Amino acid sequence: MSQNVDRFVEKFAESIASETFIKATLGNYKGSDPHLQKINLRLITTKKGPRIYVLYKYDTRDTAKNYDHAQGVDIVRGMFADGFKSGHLFTTECDLQLDIGKKGNARLNTSKPSFSNKISTDHNREKTTLIDTAAFYLKALGITDDNGRIRDKSQDKWRQINKFVETVVSLIERSRLKGSKTLRIVDMGSGKGYLTFALYDHLSNERGIDVKMTGVEARSELVQIANDVAAACGFDGLSFNCGTIDSFDASGANILIALHACNTATDDALFKGISVGSDLIIAAPCCHQEIRPQIEPPAMMKDILKHGVMLERVAETMTDGLRALLLEREGYASKLFEFISVEHTPKNNMLVGTRLDRPGDTSRFADEIAEIKSFYGIGHCHLEELLKKNAETATAK
Repeated sequence: MSQNVDRFVEKFAESIASETFIKATLGNYKGSDPHLQKINLRLITTKKGPRIYVLYKYDTRDTAKNYDHAQGVDIVRGMFADGFKSGHLFTTECDLQLDIGKKGNARLNTSKPSFSNKISTDHNREKTTLIDTAAFYLKALGITDDNGRIRDKSQDKWRQINKFVETVVSLIERSRLKGSKTLRIVDMGSGKGYLTFALYDHLSNERGIDVKMTGVEARSELVQIANDVAAACGFDGLSFNCGTIDSFDASGANILIALHACNTATDDALFKGISVGSDLIIAAPCCHQEIRPQIEPPAMMKDILKHGVMLERVAETMTDGLRALLLEREGYASKLFEFISVEHTPKNNMLVGTRLDRPGDTSRFADEIAEIKSFYGIGHCHLEELLKKNAETATAK
């Protein structure tokens, strides 16, 4: 290894020891892995102490690991030996650019620092929201930049994250889960995990609750990234599984969440929560496709519902209204309210079921459901059929 490569690695180690390190990148990879392209390095603080977060960027996926400082320095040294031909080190004192030529000659250039202030890696900054913008997972998931500022394109997502955590905390405080020291939470269709990470972080690290939280997502590449970020953050109680609503065993879940599960997938999630006896079921329905083609407008509404936009609104109202009534029939108090405008979809209603200690007589809901279906000519409702089949199976046993 050339003298300039050694010097770059030494400056990397020195910047970490002197707390002047901002970030580093390794690129121009010419090694044996045909998919590896780049490596990003940052500092984070976990429950196990300070760590170097290493993001391995491949052509179709990313993989993240974290290491203690000594291991991180060894990783950087080894990467140059394994085929990386460039490195860029950012510190509060200077920037260093390393370039290795085809013949192994290395050039090291020093310039004025791009960053003058050290970036926070912990939660010590004053907060004006439930979620700290210094939280590492926000950077890892692209919500904040290197200085902990919310990216312009992520402002809507940031508001959604905070509103979601605020809403769930309020729901917990109004349910039998108030004061619980332990919580088991399942997030169905967790996607990139923005909301999953934020809720876990707040409940576990701010409220001191022993949380076991699982994000369930069908896309394996998102599951891998989320698990890597969770491990890098030291979130031992947070994990992500590759699966579907139907296939995942949610037994023991105190809270079941399903945000924007498409069409009848929302019904599958509600049924899952009911069948395992979750204390809180939180859904944000979207893509109401099941009920609309079934509706046969009553004579008095024929000329109103001939307009597609009006039929669409009635179908959405009936779909979520029937879901709320079915929750009531199954011993839950239901609440349907406007949540917040979200990215990529105008669907912003939230449906919540809170399990009651003493539900009382719920038989009237069955009659009300039947009357509504008859009035609009609705032949079937997916959630109702799931519950009926489950009851029949239980009776047969």
